[in-house]
Amino acid sequence: MWQRVAGAGWRTLLAVGLVCGVGLLPWLTRTDPAYTVLKARSAEREPTPEVLADIRRQLGIDGGPLHVLSGWLGGMVRGDAGQSWISGGDVLPDVLRALGASLLLMAVALLVAVLTAGLICARTLRLGARRRLGGRRGGGSASAVLASLPEFLVASVLATVVGVQLGWLPALGWYGPQWTVLPALALGLPAGAVLGRLLDDLLPGAFGEPWALAAAARGLTGRSIARQALRRCVPALLPNLGLFVVGLTGGAVAVEQVFDIPGLGRTTLQAALAQDLPVLQAGTLALVLLAALATGATRVAARLLTGPALRDGALSSLHRPAPPAGRLLPLLYALVLLAVVGLGLARDPLALDTGQRLRAPSLDHPFGTDALGRDLLARVGHGALDTLLLAAAISAAALLAGVLLGLVPRISAPLVDTVNAVPPVLVALLVTAVAGSGAATPALAVGAVAWAPLAAHTSSLLRQERATLHITATKGLGAGRVHLLHYELLPAVVPPVLRHALLRLPGVALALASLGFLGLGAQPPSPEWGLLLAENQPYAERAPWAVLAPAAVLALLGALAVSAAGGLRRRPAKPSPGKAEAAEPGRRSVAGTEQEPAGVR
Repeated sequence: MWQRVAGAGWRTLLAVGLVCGVGLLPWLTRTDPAYTVLKARSAEREPTPEVLADIRRQLGIDGGPLHVLSGWLGGMVRGDAGQSWISGGDVLPDVLRALGASLLLMAVALLVAVLTAGLICARTLRLGARRRLGGRRGGGSASAVLASLPEFLVASVLATVVGVQLGWLPALGWYGPQWTVLPALALGLPAGAVLGRLLDDLLPGAFGEPWALAAAARGLTGRSIARQALRRCVPALLPNLGLFVVGLTGGAVAVEQVFDIPGLGRTTLQAALAQDLPVLQAGTLALVLLAALATGATRVAARLLTGPALRDGALSSLHRPAPPAGRLLPLLYALVLLAVVGLGLARDPLALDTGQRLRAPSLDHPFGTDALGRDLLARVGHGALDTLLLAAAISAAALLAGVLLGLVPRISAPLVDTVNAVPPVLVALLVTAVAGSGAATPALAVGAVAWAPLAAHTSSLLRQERATLHITATKGLGAGRVHLLHYELLPAVVPPVLRHALLRLPGVALALASLGFLGLGAQPPSPEWGLLLAENQPYAERAPWAVLAPAAVLALLGALAVSAAGGLRRRPAKPSPGKAEAAEPGRRSVAGTEQEPAGVR
């Protein structure tokens, strides 16, 4: 009981700290909030001392940041979020309307993501139901490419092609259900590809468990076995699904910008830029509460799906030793990527030729040119040094932090929820406020949130792995905690988390690209890929190669990451004499025990 109370206190402390940190944004940036509010209200009005003093009196910020924070928190206790510093209207109704729009968009996008994940896993489910899976492991370069596509690029293409050129669906605004389709596709397709890859990675282990063999021997249909395999694997992914719920609600800033959706992410971004603290704090608090609800719901769902097996230690490991995937495909992807980068590095990315503006791909310019006549192959190649190396470094740091924090879920779980509730754009603004603007700001902002999904995945897998029969048997043979962690738990948990980190490597590059697209990342004339996409997006209809070139290289990076992850498998252990022989029979005996998940009869 005291553990739950301590966890609730830790979550409350983190939420209050986050809201207070957001409320100190103007003072952290060492800017005058009265001046920022004046420019947001009327850019033409002169910021004279008298005018600024009058605005300070209106906003009630004469007493300093602590006075502002205490006044806002006191109002929240009474259910009053205050008035907007920009519009003067009540904050709570506006934030609730924005939250409603974001929740509707999130629900539709989540439906798209689930359907996409189902399509990605369909072949594995079909083969597993027919007992023809063999040693197949999750592959699928198409899903890797889909997961690597920038959300804002998918949104721009859908709005331009489907909405404007074809006229099938509305491209701008938020007036009814049909306006949700295109932005939901832009958000749901990449998210579904990530979920589908994670699920496809678990399914072969589920189909190889003893209960599946016993169910087939009893004559259960393949469809029933596939359904139970899904039920067996989904609990391990529910924590990440909860993170997606919050991320799709508050982190869809770029998509909301493209489709002109008055959602919560866009509202908080505009409030942060204008330093409209009451709106910003209320929006952040709404996301923190949503994160808490999503986490609670996913935990209850995981317990219901797993049943008493988790409590009784009666599960089998989904991550058994298996032969690694082939190395030819990742080698091919790596050679193509290196060839593109090498050819680009041999060219000048800053050379201007206005007579060659927006030229189509040719022998002289294999990727074409941009709006200033610069060679796109050169800019993509030189941008790889900024994007790929930075994304790889962030991913490595996020993997280390995610695994270490995932080993202590009582500490990391509330921290994961709080971190995930903050949109990356807002994190970038906070990092800029503390560390200042510069080339390291996007990296710090993305790194501050990139570890959260890996920590949630580690905790979820560790919880299920501790409940397996072979761990119970190994404990019975006298193994201590250090032995279990080093020889049993980490070898089973780290490989899937490492594959997850590789799968998210393009996502890290996309996060950097998104900050560049929103003007918070690299600045011209840098050839960083996000900036390339942002610079050339206005010319996408006239010169599609200008955005397809960096997008294609991002997709190639995703295919390389996923195919390379297939080689990161726990190899079958060779029999060894001594102490290992004493433990192995116990593992074989419990692994061979026939068991069934709840619901299989």
